[in-house]
Amino acid sequence: MTTNSGYFIVVEGLDGSGKTEMSRRLAQALREELGAEKVLLTCEPHLDSAAGGFLRAALGHRVRPLQSWTLALAFAANRADHTARVIAPFLAAGSRQVVICDRYYLSSLVNQSNEDASPAEVMALNRQARRPHLILFLNASNETCYRRMDSREKDPEMFEDQLDELREKYVACIDFLRVQGETVEIVDADAGIPVVLENMLEQVRKTRAI
Repeated sequence: MTTNSGYFIVVEGLDGSGKTEMSRRLAQALREELGAEKVLLTCEPHLDSAAGGFLRAALGHRVRPLQSWTLALAFAANRADHTARVIAPFLAAGSRQVVICDRYYLSSLVNQSNEDASPAEVMALNRQARRPHLILFLNASNETCYRRMDSREKDPEMFEDQLDELREKYVACIDFLRVQGETVEIVDADAGIPVVLENMLEQVRKTRAI
């Protein structure tokens, strides 16, 4: 990168879109280019931040079902703590620092907004969260998502059986964020890993010189 300021990337997508694997691949590619100490890969909910263990239990169906507003508050607290104690310090630690986060507040807008809480209201809870320089939405077909989820050796998490509804909400919430001036780029995630990775890197290069 040709700038001295930090750069914050968020990777989002439906369950099964490959976002966790592709976040890891993107981090690896940038570490090879910038140095291992310059790139931090993290995720949300962040286990070591406020309410992290509770949120992991909720997503794994290990606590009773919760109201969307309760989850929105818990995610916002987790994100504010994650931002303050992990993301912001890493970005400020030196020149050319990069943070890649697997899920961020776009997921909260999609999963916690409903007839009782608008995207604007959920977003207001996240006012302490650092704004990403770039959000990459990995757009995989339902067929691809279900095939990848079927290959996992773990119990399905909350939201995995609602792909059509969630896809529509992602489109609406991406539009909402773009109106707020945020940079959200959609990446075709049905292709093989090398192609998806190159497309992600291309979007990063468009917004930041590498």
